[in-house]
Amino acid sequence: MVSRIAGFTYMTVLFVIAILSTGLALIGEVWHTSALREKEAQLLQAGDEYRKAIERYYLSGPRLFPRNLSDLIQDPRQPGVVRHLRKLYPDPFTGSTEWGLVKAPDGGIAGVHSLSEERPLKTANFRVRDAGFEGTARYADWKFTYSPQLQPTSVKPVPAAPPARP
Repeated sequence: MVSRIAGFTYMTVLFVIAILSTGLALIGEVWHTSALREKEAQLLQAGDEYRKAIERYYLSGPRLFPRNLSDLIQDPRQPGVVRHLRKLYPDPFTGSTEWGLVKAPDGGIAGVHSLSEERPLKTANFRVRDAGFEGTARYADWKFTYSPQLQPTSVKPVPAAPPARP
């Protein structure tokens, strides 16, 4: 009788361990997904900060793009200390302050992108400024760029011809 109870207890313990293992695996998966979503949010925030800093740099002096990212920390074109960015933000996926650079037509930097080849969790429902990120295959395709809007040229209206008199 004792051996049957010991066998039952052993099977019960194995069953409980299996259930706990499955629960821990699910918790680990949820935690991993949550951590990835947090990194995505950090990437969107840091990329937007770079985009805004490049815009401020471009608009604050002669219409030129920065030559390197450190120009955003201290603008070399200004006589005093002008900062468009407080610090170089790290890429949340690589952990490095090294970013992929999007070249501007004048040879400067028009934007940045992550160097991560990972597949993004977020593939839709981006803000309007990031609408180009929808359906991309990797984080490196999320390019945070500033492109100056073309200013409308001032065209003088042509005066209408006076009405013809009989």
